Amino acid sequence: MRLPVLRVRLYSALACALAMLASGVWAAAPQAQPTPGSVLETREVRAQLAPRRYTTLAAEIGAKINRLPLSEGAAFKQGQMLVQFDCLLQQAQLAKAEAALAAANTAWRGNQKLSDLNSVGKVELDVSKAETLKAQAEVSANRALIGKCQIAAPFSGRIAEQKAREQQYVQPGQPLLEIIDDSQLELEFIVPSRWLAWVRAGTAFEVNIDETGKTYPAKVQRIAARVDPVSQSVKLSAVIDGRFSELAAGMSGKVLMAPPR
Repeated sequence: MRLPVLRVRLYSALACALAMLASGVWAAAPQAQPTPGSVLETREVRAQLAPRRYTTLAAEIGAKINRLPLSEGAAFKQGQMLVQFDCLLQQAQLAKAEAALAAANTAWRGNQKLSDLNSVGKVELDVSKAETLKAQAEVSANRALIGKCQIAAPFSGRIAEQKAREQQYVQPGQPLLEIIDDSQLELEFIVPSRWLAWVRAGTAFEVNIDETGKTYPAKVQRIAARVDPVSQSVKLSAVIDGRFSELAAGMSGKVLMAPPR
């Protein structure tokens, strides 16, 4: 009658021993945890293509848009007109200021002749001169305002986004166009700071772009002035070495770098 009880106790002791052995083995075995920067350590990092220069053009005056001659994606040259405003009111204000200047000049010249004949006081002469200078300032201000009636391209590039439409009234400071200079596409990416032992400005490497499935030559342009002490990483800026028509800003890919052998 005791045999089944002993057998049960033996099985229980054996099960406990096996459980303790298993727990010891698992405790001793290192867990395969992903380490931060493990992708970086394979020298394959992610990067995105960015334009060399980019900006948002905004209205400097409140006016109606007469013309937006280029649509999204269109190319332009530096100095080319990108936005034309309706400035009839500003032109009328300039004409009014020029007429006031002509009248002030006439009064001042007349007072100068009268002053030579001692027929006008010095105060009246000085006031007429001040009125002339004030009218000249008004003309200059209105001419500067007329100069804001067109927006010219600050550099050669392409229209990335159109934020306003023709015949739309816009306020000062309202965004109108986003433009980019894609004559040279740049790359920005982060690498371990210890790579600074062999990465220099001019270091050549390759980048594989996801959208095209091709690999392109590139070279490091700039190295950030500061290392991030927490992640022990540093930002690099590079440029695609050559002109490839299929590449566009916003594409991304894998940067392939290796230390010199």
